[in-house]
Order: sequence, then C-alpha cells, then structure tokens
Amino acid sequence: MSAPAEILVVGSVALDSVRTPWGEVSEVLGGSASYFSFSASLFAPVRLVAVVGEDFPAESRALFESRPVDLSGLETARGRTFRWRGEYSAELGHAHTLETQLNVFSSFHPRLDAHHRGCSYVFLANIDPDLQLEVLGQMKQPRLALSDTMNYWIARKPDRVLEVLRAVDVALLNEEEARALAGETQLTRAADRLLDQGARAVIIKKGEHGAIYQDRETCIVTPAFPVVALKDPTGAGDSFAGGFLGWMARCGGSGVGAVAQALACGTTMASLAIEDFSPRRLLETDRAEIVQRVERLHRMVHFDLEPLF
Repeated sequence: MSAPAEILVVGSVALDSVRTPWGEVSEVLGGSASYFSFSASLFAPVRLVAVVGEDFPAESRALFESRPVDLSGLETARGRTFRWRGEYSAELGHAHTLETQLNVFSSFHPRLDAHHRGCSYVFLANIDPDLQLEVLGQMKQPRLALSDTMNYWIARKPDRVLEVLRAVDVALLNEEEARALAGETQLTRAADRLLDQGARAVIIKKGEHGAIYQDRETCIVTPAFPVVALKDPTGAGDSFAGGFLGWMARCGGSGVGAVAQALACGTTMASLAIEDFSPRRLLETDRAEIVQRVERLHRMVHFDLEPLF
C-alpha cells in the first residue's frame, strides 16, 4: 500500500466540562477537530485548521504534536478558548448543553495555505455552513469531501446546509439531523429525500444501533461495536468521521468494499472514543486493537447463506 494521502480538518478545538452517570471532568481537551484528528491520524496524516485562545494549555497542544497532526493552521487568537459544558442522562443518547462560551471561536475564519488547499481528503466539521462552503471553494480538487452538521445550523440555515450537502461527496448526519433536514421521520425515506435534494451520498449515524450509508446505487448497514465500558459519548460522531475518512485516505479506494471497510473503521473509532472522557482512548489505542475490533465487526455481520427452501 502506498503512503496515505493527507486529510484536512476544519472545526473546533475546545475545552469541555462533561458529567455522565460514570463520572465528571472539567476543562479537558475537546472539540470536533480534536476528536477527528486523533482518530484519523491513526490511519493517515492530518492537517488541522482551527482557533484557540491564549489560555489553551501547552499539554493539550503537546498531545496533537505527539501524533502526525500538522498544527500550522491552528491559530492562537487573543482571548479565551471555546468552552462547552454538558451532561448526559443514563440513556446517553443526547447531550444536554448547560453552557457554551464561544469566545475566540465566535470570530473564527478559516485560513488555508497552499498545503491545506492541496489535501486530497477534507472533513468539514459542524461549523457554520457558510464557512464550510468557503473552505470548499478554496480547495483545489479534493478526492473526497465529508461534511458534518448540527440541528442548530439546520434550524437557522437549512438552505445553506443543503448547499453543503450538494457540494460534498458524503454528508454525515445523526438521526435527528437527517429527519429535520429531510422532513421525513422514517430514516430510509429521509436518506432517499436527501439524495433527491442533491446529496451524492449520506451516512446516518444511529448511535448504539450503528450507521447507514446510502447513495443512489448502494445501501450499506453497519452495526455498532458492542461497548461494555461506556463512559462519555462526547466526540463519538467526530471519531467516527475520523475512522471513516482516515481509512478512505489510507486505502485510496472508492468502491463499495472500501466504503464498507471505512464504515467499520469509523464504528471502531467511535467505540473507542466513548470508553473514556476526552479523546483519551483514541490516544491510548494502537493499530492492533483497531484491527481486532474491525475483524470482530466483520464476524458479526458475515454469515454463509444456506439454501432457504
């Protein structure tokens, strides 16, 4: 296998305070770009574009530097770093946001240099869709662009969110986001509706029930990895995106087999991320553990079809 292509990620680097039934942490490293970078960098080199404040901890920066993550696009602006505080109930399905301090992130304007613009793979995390489109407009010719979004943007800028979906190769949404944007309650119909609205392909994340990939010719369903030591769901979606796009950059493929393997890698990285607070498990894992989990997922879904009648 040839050297994997570089991945560009544009998103948030934050300090999170999280409480779940299994513990609580205060001002630990978080943000969409952080989870994605630590996940994807296990497969391919990453170039990160984000902003932090003057108070961003040196030890958090060192975590990025310990991985193949280029920080030339990590701007340090005057002010405080973006902060988020939330909690999860026992169901762990959705975070309840208690406080959001955008701080320097409120005026974030992605600055891409020639290296960023030349990346073959790009992940647009859940930032303002206007910024996502601005980033896409600066890219040369990415081989695969993946976008994420959130209900906040769907409620306020649905037309611009749809414009992003039409511009990228794969759109990543959770169940609520897919239903809200498509105006359909049934997920298969929601996926079909998004394709009818111009999306090339969609991945709908279903939490503990896995994920669905759908384009005009293909539908692939992957289960969630059976995690028994769940602690914190924060960053699961961005870790999924990192595993998915990381594998696509590593293998350089584009067929159904590559997508199916990428879904398994995404599911595996999400399963690791939720086993601890902050991206700790993503930093502790290694390729042997990733391979073990991906192989287990394959065994879960593969069976020899015997004659039915």
